[in-house]
Amino acid sequence: MASQNDVRYIALSLPETSQGETGFGFGVLNKGKSKGFAWVWQERIEPKKPRVPNPNVIALRVADESEKQMLLATDKEKFFTESHYNGFPAILVRLPAIEADELAELITDAWRCMAPASLVKEFDTQRKLGTPPATRLDNRE
Repeated sequence: MASQNDVRYIALSLPETSQGETGFGFGVLNKGKSKGFAWVWQERIEPKKPRVPNPNVIALRVADESEKQMLLATDKEKFFTESHYNGFPAILVRLPAIEADELAELITDAWRCMAPASLVKEFDTQRKLGTPPATRLDNRE
């Protein structure tokens, strides 16, 4: 079972990543701007009322619609979507239904979707030389 603390730890261990100043979201610096790759799901509880953050669900960027559909087909308990995300490359993930190791892989893939190619290449090179920061989950506080 993963938590927002796991999301924060994993996301901030990735290069050039920062947490947004408002809300619960993470972005990677790309061409001088923060490009979001993970954020809390804003759930519509009542029609025509503002959406509210659901701390048990995060949205993660995916490469494309085919990756999104593949994840949706693999495990409906972990992954879902809603009409708000139709045509948008992101998947919703229920944190209580996913283990931290799998979450680390998904967050790293989401980061890859938004990071500049040069940073991804540098990250891959560092991973080949040692344990990547996004998988060092045993050192959390």
